[in-house]
Amino acid sequence: MNRTLYSVLSYLLLPVMLARLWIKGFKNPDYRKRIGERLGFIPKLSGASIWLHCVSVGEFRAAIPLIDQLIQTYPKHQIMLTTTTPTGSAEVKKHYQKRLVHYYLPLDLSVFVKRFIKQSSPKLCIVMETEIWPNLIHCLKQNHIPTMLVNARLSERSLKKYQKHAAKLSQSTLNKLSLIATQNQNSLKRFAQLGVKTNKLVNAGNIKFDQSLVVDKQSFDAIKKIIGKRKALVFASTHKGEEEQILSTYLDFKDKLNNVLLIIVPRHPERFDSVYQMAKAKNIHITRRSDESIDPNAEVLLGDSMGEMMSYFKASDLVFMGGSLIDHGGHNMLEPASLGRPILFAQHVFNFAEIASELTQNNAAIQVKDTHTLFEQLLDLLSNTKRQKQLSDNAKAYFLSKQGAVDRLIKEAQSLL
Repeated sequence: MNRTLYSVLSYLLLPVMLARLWIKGFKNPDYRKRIGERLGFIPKLSGASIWLHCVSVGEFRAAIPLIDQLIQTYPKHQIMLTTTTPTGSAEVKKHYQKRLVHYYLPLDLSVFVKRFIKQSSPKLCIVMETEIWPNLIHCLKQNHIPTMLVNARLSERSLKKYQKHAAKLSQSTLNKLSLIATQNQNSLKRFAQLGVKTNKLVNAGNIKFDQSLVVDKQSFDAIKKIIGKRKALVFASTHKGEEEQILSTYLDFKDKLNNVLLIIVPRHPERFDSVYQMAKAKNIHITRRSDESIDPNAEVLLGDSMGEMMSYFKASDLVFMGGSLIDHGGHNMLEPASLGRPILFAQHVFNFAEIASELTQNNAAIQVKDTHTLFEQLLDLLSNTKRQKQLSDNAKAYFLSKQGAVDRLIKEAQSLL
């Protein structure tokens, strides 16, 4: 596939894209708002701007130290941030208020992208992780706007997919970037295998290690009050198919988990209700974090609150990272590592393969094959405080040893500007 065919297919699928936003709006009405931004209609920005794009909440939170450094280094530039999801938008506005401007990323059609670029006139574009949009990158190149793909990662699985289905398009698109700063050396090698010129590649490290991960005291205190004197196990960023496994296996181990509270925090807010009903159907005593009167005798707490993940991590004794029991690729293990929490995850962690491997090699995390072995490990750790402390100390030490990526990225940005 080349960019022309990609563009034709994108135009043909435009009604489907818009319909998808409308359908998503039934669960989250914010998807139906500000549609004009997705078509490139934004106010004209005055002065010089630096554009940074993050997909959603996770990428935005990881980018905060980089954004903060950009604001400090370029006080005369307007920082413009784009996301694709309403949850990302809400988090950006909550965190930065009016210190930067936020818009939704335009759909990847040249007519929308060109309009967006004309209105914003960025001097530099920084794209987070794996957001590779052919028309966006082509239009930035046409307008002589230097573009960095930062914190870039490419798994072996993704490499094979690109090579099989879109080798020509991905190679030509990536080589239009000014720089690709990878999270690790393995990703750098895979980008080179995909045909990216070596002079465009640098291993800058993972900026997620540079996050200033702050725990909100008020939410932490509230969650600790719910937990009380019990032990707490948090199942973080779970996906469809995982909660079913976790809850079913919990019933098998329930008698051995006396005085233990399970905290389940689904990845997507629109699934809060379905997970709650799933637990009720299994006759599991569940309560919601959002309830005004939380049942202190509940076996499971549903973490149906936004922006409290770090509080859940800090308040819990053990952490399981979701997205790894199913073929999703896992989620960021670095947040609990930064707090020195014992971490567990399952087999499907290809999105964080190098971090997962290094954590296990440094005796800083445990990888399990299924929920049965997961609960066996949880039980073992609950009764083994020495092992818990060992995992905790090693996780914290690993996190601190990997910092410094933001400074390297700022230097690269300065050279491009």
